[in-house]
Order: sequence, then structure tokens, then C-alpha cells
Amino acid sequence: MLKERAGFIKKANIVCDAALIVVSFVISFDLRVKLGALEELDYYAWVLLVAVPVWIYLLERFGFYASQRMSSFRKLLLSLFKVTAIGGMITSSFIFLLDPQGFSRGFYLTFLALSFVILAAEQLLVRFVLRLLRLEGYNYRNILLVGTGGSALRIVNLIENNKGWGLHLVGFVRTDAPPTTREVLGYPVMGDLSHLVEVCKAHPVDEVIFCDTREECKSQMAECIAELHLMGITTRTVLNLYYEFDCHKELGMLHDEVPLLTFHPICLDLNQLFYKRCLDIAGASLGLCFSAALFPFIAIALKLESPGPLFFGQTRVRENGRTFTCWKFRSMFLDAEERKKDLMHLNEMSGAIFKIKDDPRVTRVGAFLRKTSLDELPQFWNVLKGEMSLVGTRPPTPAEVHGYENWQRKRICMKPGITGLWQVSGRNRITNFDDVVRLDLEYIDSWSLMMDLRLILRTLKVVIFREGAC
Repeated sequence: MLKERAGFIKKANIVCDAALIVVSFVISFDLRVKLGALEELDYYAWVLLVAVPVWIYLLERFGFYASQRMSSFRKLLLSLFKVTAIGGMITSSFIFLLDPQGFSRGFYLTFLALSFVILAAEQLLVRFVLRLLRLEGYNYRNILLVGTGGSALRIVNLIENNKGWGLHLVGFVRTDAPPTTREVLGYPVMGDLSHLVEVCKAHPVDEVIFCDTREECKSQMAECIAELHLMGITTRTVLNLYYEFDCHKELGMLHDEVPLLTFHPICLDLNQLFYKRCLDIAGASLGLCFSAALFPFIAIALKLESPGPLFFGQTRVRENGRTFTCWKFRSMFLDAEERKKDLMHLNEMSGAIFKIKDDPRVTRVGAFLRKTSLDELPQFWNVLKGEMSLVGTRPPTPAEVHGYENWQRKRICMKPGITGLWQVSGRNRITNFDDVVRLDLEYIDSWSLMMDLRLILRTLKVVIFREGAC
């Protein structure tokens, strides 16, 4: 789910590229007019109706709207040249069919050359801005390398020489290094292959790259990839490692030098993710406006019954082990956490979730807020910040995640939500944690924008009729 912002970048790139193609056209026409070669802009404007969609389609096909994090600029320029050449031939075919005599060839060649230069400059600027952002610590990915041999060292060298990629090396897991090895090139060696899954639990890891291609390692690596897939962690392998998993696979290159096979544990459409984020922003904005209207009444009620802050912030876990502060209106007395250990024997949930009916730590106002779900209104702020979504999986606490089995960790590979499949499926009637996780995984594996819309409507019904609220 860390790639969600790629959907925004793609939409912005498409709009920007279309605008730059139009700018190239206008500048080319203006240059030819100053040379006295052209007179009427309207006569040539129809070409844009062909050129813009053709260029955008070709840019999409050549991967310009996918992540260019680890691609070389030389390869990008070559691809852009191909786009210009193919687009030029397609557009010129229309020109030949519709107006073979009256169309200025000089103008058209100027347009092709200028569009190439301007689009190349745009790509260079985008790469420069993204590089600056990544150097400041934004849009980065945590990488763990399996193996300490030549391929691993080569990848380390590429990462260190290309800080603008935004890749942060967590460390190594050894496959062939002596057990006494504690670090390689200044990065920690965190154990052998048998410790890989535990390392990924202990550290925020977005991707694991398997660099050791020896035959004797393949069986154990296959087991590790299967476990990491259950946990929702993306894996890549230096080629020669091929495994059959029920997941999306992608063949790619690291800086045109190291071939990689990527196993995506979930396959989400970036266009739908873009619309999901738009829905989140719109919904969170409306939710915060609604919250602002109710805030004075909730604040007065809370202060009259119990001293303490109005808001309760708790550390929760989001994508792949990252943490954030999840906000709610305070619904418990101030000593709630201290009293929790004395109430553990009353827990009605099996597994990692703690929940009891008629919790004595909950205030009377808090009970009303919980029953009406008003205590969760501050989470619209988390949604607006991009830490949560309107719809997703329930955000767990770090202590809960610590007790997860491997297959249960997949529920934290997506952005958590205010509501979700569990919340609208009668959460008070579901007391087995494994059943909660299965509902979350069902949501992850079958997610679509329409599913989110249906769950939002079902949530409104649950809140209005107080079905399953605690």
C-alpha cells in the first residue's frame, strides 16, 4: 500500500504531459509563423486531437507512468525517442490521409523535435524533485537483502550511489557468510535464513531481495517467500529463482543491471487507488465538518463527567509495521491502561484483541460515544493525513502485532480504515480473532472501489440502527 501515491503521480503526469504536448505544438507554430511559413492556427489545430491521445497512450505503454525509481535516465531518453518516433509516424499517417498537400512538413518536424525536448526536460525535472524529496526522507522503502555475495554487494553499491531512489537498506540476512559475521559494508547482518521472518517482524521491511541463487538455498528461500507473502511483504529475487505462487509476478531490472522477479502479495489497480484516495479526502473533509459541529457538545459532556484530555491518542500499526497515532474522543477513565491487566481474565475475544462487555473503565459519556461510534470521529484527521482510509482493516496495536502468526500479518499490508468488513459483519458476534483476520484478508484479496462504497453504505446503516456497536 505504500505505492498508493503513485496513482496521484500518474494522473498528474498524464495531465502535465498532455499540456506540454499542446505547448510544444503552439511554440512550434509560433516559430514557423515568425519565419513567415504559416498563417492559420485553426488549420493545424486538429492534429492535437490525434497527437495528444497517441502520445499519452504510447507513454503509458512504454512505462512512463509506472515507477521510474530505479530506471536509468539513459533508458528513459531512449524510450521517449521511441515514443516520439512511433507517435510521429502514427500522426503523420492521419495527416497523409486527411491533408497530404497543405500541411507544413517543417512545422511537423519542429513539433516532433520540440515535444521530445520538452518532455525530456519534464522527466529530468520530475526525477530531480523526487530525488530531493527522497533525500529528505520522503517516499522511501525499507529493503532487506538475503545473501552477502556478489549480487548483494552490487545492489548495495547501486543503492549507495543512487540516494535519490529513496531506498533504505535495513541490513542483511546471511546464507553463506560465517556465523561470526556481524556486519557487511557497515550494515548489520541480522541472522541466517532461518531468522528471516522474525527479522521482518522486528523491523519495518517493505521489500526483501533474495540475492543468493545457489541451488541448495532455493528450497528454504521458497518457504521464506511463501511466509513473507502471507505477511504481505513484497519479495524480489535475483533471477534463477522461480517459484509458483498464487500472486502477481513482475519481471524487472534494477538500474538496467540486476534482473529481478517481483512477487506482489496483493495486486491493486493504481487508478482505483487514486479514486480511493479522492474518496478518502472528500469523506474525511465532510467528516471533520460534521465533527466540528458536534465537538462543543461532546467536549462539554466529557469534561463534566471526567477530568482529563478530550482526545485519546494511541500508537497503532499501519502498512508493514509502520506506526502512527490513532485518535479518538476519550471514552475511558484516565487509569484505563493500568486497570487493563486486572481485567484480562474477562476478555471475550480469542487471540490478539482485548474486548469485554460492560467495560468498567468506560465512562457513561464514553459508553454513549462508543454505542453511536462518535468516539471515532477524530480518525477523520488520520484519514486526511493519509495514515488511514475510510475503509480498510482495523488498525492493531504494536502489542497485538507482536503476537500475530505469520499469515495474520498480511492484514497490516494495507492502509487501515475507520470501518471495514469486520465492523459491518456484526463485530459483537465475532469473538474469534482468526475470523476477524479472515474477514480482513477477504477484504484485501477482493478489494475494489465499489466494495468500499458498499461498505460505507453498510456502515451508515450499522451506525444509524446501532447494529453491532460496542
